[in-house]
Amino acid sequence: MDEELLTIGAFAARSRLSAKALRLYDRLGLLTPAHVDEASGYRYYEPGQVERARLVALLRQLDMPLARIAGVVEAEGAEAADRIAAYWADVEARLAGQRTLAEYLRGRLSGRSSDMYGKFRVETVDVPEQVVITEIRHTLADELPAWIGASLGRLESAARECGGVVGAPFVVYHAEVSMESDGPAESCVPVADERAAREWAARQGRTWETAVRVEPAQRLAFTRITKAQVAHPQILAAFEAVEEWIAAQGLTVTGPCREVYFADWEASGAEDPVCDVAFPVK
Repeated sequence: MDEELLTIGAFAARSRLSAKALRLYDRLGLLTPAHVDEASGYRYYEPGQVERARLVALLRQLDMPLARIAGVVEAEGAEAADRIAAYWADVEARLAGQRTLAEYLRGRLSGRSSDMYGKFRVETVDVPEQVVITEIRHTLADELPAWIGASLGRLESAARECGGVVGAPFVVYHAEVSMESDGPAESCVPVADERAAREWAARQGRTWETAVRVEPAQRLAFTRITKAQVAHPQILAAFEAVEEWIAAQGLTVTGPCREVYFADWEASGAEDPVCDVAFPVK
């Protein structure tokens, strides 16, 4: 055996990784020993592997998942740097959401809820009967935004076969959607031609859990929110503000809550109104 090879203990000391971690990274293919003794099973490493090992150790200090570490160490130069930047952007976005959630919970628990709800203006609107094509999905909160965009896009494309879109698309929550609860949620697009819509749905089968139904005429209590406020958990305060207003007015909720998207999402800025958070009431 090459005398320059390092035992796992010596390599662990140089790389600042434990022997236990080195065995794990070997199993995952992140850091494979240069040689494994067939008789004893002892692992040996080349000195040139120290730099890669130290990179893995540093990435773990960023709490980077092992799968993403593999992508970084296999990349080179600028690509590896870009992958680290992309990961850190994800971390900062998550921390921003958690910071907002923490502030929201502090306000709730400290009795400042009324101050939080006061910034939402709640109104009512009467909505006529609508024929809607729909797609329903069980989804957790982290997958919800992507699914909403994709499903509404599919339905709006399909609406061309159903007489066209005749109202604002909306998403109905038949049960809570969170990191622990998966709904389901239902994307809906109002269309002009019920017969054509039913023919379209029959051709789809169960591909996306599609359906056609008639949404009854109803009154909605709603508050209008900006694109920035649609993000979780800001939107929770909007839903609770509407619920508080409904109770104060002596009204009764008659159906599941919903988000009505009346503006072009891609063209809208963070402070532009894009969505009504609403409950059917009587």
